[in-house]
Amino acid sequence: MPNTSATGGYLAPSSTAPAEDEAFDRFMQAVIAGVTAIPLANVRPRWAEMPLAVPERGITWAAFGVIGVEATDYPVVLHQSAGDGTDEMQRHETIELMVSFYGPSSGRSATLFRDGLYIPQNREELWKAQVALLDFGRLVSVPDLINNTWRRRIDAPLRLRRCITRVYPVLNLLS
Repeated sequence: MPNTSATGGYLAPSSTAPAEDEAFDRFMQAVIAGVTAIPLANVRPRWAEMPLAVPERGITWAAFGVIGVEATDYPVVLHQSAGDGTDEMQRHETIELMVSFYGPSSGRSATLFRDGLYIPQNREELWKAQVALLDFGRLVSVPDLINNTWRRRIDAPLRLRRCITRVYPVLNLLS
């Protein structure tokens, strides 16, 4: 049984954790594929435990990864007195994401992704996960040597913002 403020010791959150690690990768994979129309199998995490084979030449594909997360200091902690009571901690995170597009339509895919995320209907999927588009960086064309062959690559950096809410079992004071 987890600790509460009545038992003492460390408190673990009693709420569902936000999507992170592989769950966040799957979420972003679906967003990138949906906005660009690149097949889901051709949108892949940049750092995978089991790396996938590089697609053949002539195929447009994307690799993405979180390259940084910055959290605000001093999150808000509010006590909720309903029931036995809980403390709700809220903080905002800025997630830096790098999406690299490869292949003959890499430039087109990069601009489709950038422009498509400014369409409200496309951003709705982000909002459902309490994620918002903060901004896009400059699209950069970078040659990439893959399997001794130069490949066309367009890097699309962007920043996302989300609110993290965690609930801790801090009980009401009875006296």
